[in-house]
Parts: sequence; C-alpha cells; structure tokens
Amino acid sequence: MTRPSRVVVVGDLITDVVAVLAGPLATGSDTGAAIRVVGGGQAANTAAWIAAQGAPVTLVGAVGDDDAGRDRVAELERVGVECAVEVHRGVPTGTVIVLATGDERTMVTERGANLRLTTGHVERALAAPDAAHLHLSGYPLLDAASRPAGLAALAAARARGLTTSVDAASAAPLRRAGAAAFLSWVRDVDLLLVNADEAGVLAGGLDPEAQARALSVSARRVVVKR
Repeated sequence: MTRPSRVVVVGDLITDVVAVLAGPLATGSDTGAAIRVVGGGQAANTAAWIAAQGAPVTLVGAVGDDDAGRDRVAELERVGVECAVEVHRGVPTGTVIVLATGDERTMVTERGANLRLTTGHVERALAAPDAAHLHLSGYPLLDAASRPAGLAALAAARARGLTTSVDAASAAPLRRAGAAAFLSWVRDVDLLLVNADEAGVLAGGLDPEAQARALSVSARRVVVKR
C-alpha cells in the first residue's frame, strides 16, 4: 500500500497568552479578563490540523531552549506532528499576547526564536524523500531576519518538484513589508491564501472575485477567505 505523501509546513511556533476582555480596555488602568495560555502560531496550528486529517506532516520551525519551547513541541508531537525544530539558546520561544473582545483580536507579538530559523535547517527538512507539498506561513517572509529561510523553503520546494502554498499571515506586517515585495517573494506559488484584510493590502479595495483575479498574476490559484 502506498504511503500518503508528506506535507512540510514552515513557520512559527508560538505561545499564545489569550485575554478575553470582560469589557472595553481601560487604558492605564485595570480590565477584567479570562486568561489562558495555549500553543499557537499559524504554522503550528496548520500542522496540527493536517495531522488531524490523518496526513503525514512535518513542522519546520525554531524555539528557544526553554520550557515554553519544549511544551510547544510536545503538544504537537502528541497530536501526530513530526517536529523538525531548531533550538536556540539565549533567545525565548515566540510569544503572542492576544487581547480579544467579541469577534476582534488584537495581537502583541515577540517572535523570539522564530526569527532565528535558518536556511540550512529548512532545506534539510524539505529533502525528506516523501515530501510532496510545502505550506509556508507568511510570517517568515515578513521579517527581514527570517526572510532568507522563507525564500529558501520556496526555492527548495520548487527545485524538488513539490507543490507549494503560502498563507499571507497578517495585514499589518504585510503593509509594512509592502504588497509589491511580498507578491514578488511568492510569485508562481500553486496556492495563495489571504483573508479579506490581507487581500485589501495586496490587491486594493476590490470585491473578493476581483481581488482573486488581480492576485492570480502572482499565484496560480488564489483563495480569499471571508
């Protein structure tokens, strides 16, 4: 029986500190909230979902040499994700503070060790003989420190004949990086995933179908998530 092909996911492992606010944020004072600490990161969440579908999946990323990093890796391994994770001393595992009110989420981010992801580590992971698809979180591309690893992932995948997908990640860092630059980095990917805000940054204030058509100049297929 043929073994299913492997998906290689490249991107962030993060500790999410989620505060669901009881009311409007009282700047400079106290606001009640329900607070929980959970594993997160766009790439880590995607890898966990793929594993839940029964597909072989490897997460490629970086953590600090700390309890948070060990916890994030252990959580993923428990749900069936193979972790190809670099450990960097002296740098903390990435953390996001999420302030949630109703349907809105505001995030304050320290990417930490995620910024130390190396090109060699990514290239070795993509050399796995059963690797068939690369899914790249956009976050590595959106910071100059991790961008070489993100670009190396796409180059290695193309060189090995893997299909590719990229999630555009988040509107604010996309805006800082610039639409033209980001679209040049992801040119010719097989699938580009964007939400409404990200599509607005990359393609302007068009309707979703028009945004997808505009973005299809850079990617073979585009999904605008609503």
